[in-house]
Amino acid sequence: MSEINKLLGEVLIEVTRSNRIESLHGGHLIILDQSGDINFSLGDYQSPIFPRSAIKAIQTSAMVRSGLKVGSEEIALISASHAGSERHQEIVLKILRSVGLDERALKNTADKPLGIKERRSWGDKKPTSLSANCSGKHAGMVATSLINSWDIESYKNPSHPLQQVIVKELENLSGEKITEISLDGCGAPLFLISLFGLAQSIHNLVNSHDLIHKEVVGACLKHPELISGEGRIVTESMRLEPGLFMKDGAEGVMVAAIAGRATIVWKMSDGSNRGDKALISAALARVGVELNFDPVEIFGDGQVVGSVRASKLVLDEKRK
Repeated sequence: MSEINKLLGEVLIEVTRSNRIESLHGGHLIILDQSGDINFSLGDYQSPIFPRSAIKAIQTSAMVRSGLKVGSEEIALISASHAGSERHQEIVLKILRSVGLDERALKNTADKPLGIKERRSWGDKKPTSLSANCSGKHAGMVATSLINSWDIESYKNPSHPLQQVIVKELENLSGEKITEISLDGCGAPLFLISLFGLAQSIHNLVNSHDLIHKEVVGACLKHPELISGEGRIVTESMRLEPGLFMKDGAEGVMVAAIAGRATIVWKMSDGSNRGDKALISAALARVGVELNFDPVEIFGDGQVVGSVRASKLVLDEKRK
């Protein structure tokens, strides 16, 4: 298999028009059972990927383990890629105020709100670090650093004590050593890991008996509206299926897990999220969980002429 074909993986999403497949989206998908063993896979689950924001709850766990003491709303927001609503931003400020800081302490890349409605409401105002979707994570990083008397100006540096404890948390949960580090869009360190390692880390996080892991996952499950935002797939999926932990990452990364049931992870090779609803529904159906979204429809002249659907490979009940 060529390097390009390895990167493309296998077809996960089909886009139809007038009963013909018009477009395909490839990628890599893995489903673990309740024991953490591979139940189903497509593509190359050993392929190294940057998990992007899909590991925020693991980063939050490292912060709490390092002495960060905040409420469940704040924990959820630190673990979030939030839409940028007024409530989201206010909770970020609450995290900062808990250690006597304000938004000037944030070092994440400035951006407008991520949510469509929130971005429209933002209008022509300049992007800020507070309104950016990673501001909760960065507020947690700043607060954790201050609590430990670590330098708060350099908290994004990979050699910073905070980032070192995050690496340790991820390595312990994934069973893999982190050997390559890049930069995420927000400016924080980004750790290369295999798709299987990412799946193992989420499985171990959600099924952990560690009190810190239970606190972080519990906060996310309690506040799905803070993990993403109104009308967005992560929030809506977690509301539809109580007990479902879910987190997206940029460039087509998604993790989802139900304790004692299954863990699902995928990476779309083209970085798209076009088929997320169809794919999470099909993947959960493979482990006996029904999650029904309205079909994603394709239109022509105002009429429905096709759909975005999971591929036959994903739906094949005989395939393991």
